[in-house]
Amino acid sequence: MATKYHNLSDYDANSVPSGEGMKVGIVVSEWNSEITGALLNGALKTLTDNGVSEDDIKVMTVPGSFELIYGAQQMTKLPLDAIIAIGCVIRGDTPHFDYICEGTTAGLSRLNATQDIPVIYGLITTNDMQQAKDRCGGKLGNKGDECAVTAIKMVDFRRRIK
Repeated sequence: MATKYHNLSDYDANSVPSGEGMKVGIVVSEWNSEITGALLNGALKTLTDNGVSEDDIKVMTVPGSFELIYGAQQMTKLPLDAIIAIGCVIRGDTPHFDYICEGTTAGLSRLNATQDIPVIYGLITTNDMQQAKDRCGGKLGNKGDECAVTAIKMVDFRRRIK
């Protein structure tokens, strides 16, 4: 569903399992830090609002969005229940945007499919800075909130499968 039809921060709190006892890692890109910092803050607030203890959240930074793949892969070695990868790529004048978006998406998808814990995709890809601002706490909500809810639900899913 297109974001313009859905506020990223809207969720039914009653549909979110308790995050109590869950350990969540967040790997966040330093590039476009105005945006990624706001996404991180949204994720942190939503995790703690839903029962995840601050002591059970491990935040690590990497230089750019492409490095999220390596960062998330390394974090799978930690005793975590889920990893959220947060980044922001804004279209420029060269094909670099396409390469970074495609490579990062493929790498995070591969990790999500091959690791024993969920790796949550929190990369926003926009045409301009305003679209990024709209998705990190602006008029379209905060993708960090959505990622945190997804992480909690996927940890709960994994626990119910086992």
